[in-house]
Amino acid sequence: MNDFQEFIKKILQEASEIARNNFGKTSSITTKSGDNNQVLTETDLAIGRLIVGKINETFPAHNIIDEEAGIIDKNSEFTWVVDPVDGTSNFANGIPLYGIMVGLLQKETPIAGGISLPSFNELYVAQKGKGAFCNDERIHATNEENLLKVLVAYGIDGHQEDSELTKKETSILAEIVLSIRNLRSSNSAFDAAMVARGNYGATLNRTSKIWDNVAQQIIIEEAGCVYTDFFGKPIDYIDPISKANNNFTFCSAPPILHKALQAIIHKN
Repeated sequence: MNDFQEFIKKILQEASEIARNNFGKTSSITTKSGDNNQVLTETDLAIGRLIVGKINETFPAHNIIDEEAGIIDKNSEFTWVVDPVDGTSNFANGIPLYGIMVGLLQKETPIAGGISLPSFNELYVAQKGKGAFCNDERIHATNEENLLKVLVAYGIDGHQEDSELTKKETSILAEIVLSIRNLRSSNSAFDAAMVARGNYGATLNRTSKIWDNVAQQIIIEEAGCVYTDFFGKPIDYIDPISKANNNFTFCSAPPILHKALQAIIHKN
């Protein structure tokens, strides 16, 4: 297997410079497809162009799914999945809890990924079977086995078109909150990084896309966690090109904490 980690580190370092240079200076903010939850800035587009260009230059035969640029289908078994700014609403409002994510699938399996947190000068990378690292230091998920002793991140968006769906989701969230030390939510790659390095015990989300998942999944798994959909089933990346518009859910935590969270979810 190629050493994809070094390539990912290099492009994330370059992308992070763009983010840091533009942070706090955003002049153009738009919403996508009329969805108030989905925000776009010129920085998303600039970082996307950089990363997609570097992938095309280095791996010209590989597929790419980029949140803003869309799909580049070259009928390859390798598919790069890019989120130029994860947590754009935070970024656009001058909140430093955002990240840049690049993941790689071989067929339906995440095999490499990286997350940059530009405001913290932290770069997380992982490759299948090689462990997870932050700034070249090995990281591990928490060893804590009691939910009541951990912080848990839960990302949630309001569903204006279906308020009952949001109300139902918050009822499950209430049960989770009552079973943990406390709740955190940046709704961004920051939460995944905190799980991978052991600061948080878990991260969950019921409204995400493929580019929100691939990079963080391989990092979190290599740090010692289980990564499934919200209800404990394996994430389905089969034919990823066809799933660019699909909704993804996730529930990730070390094995014992993951089992405890699933018990809460299935009880409700």
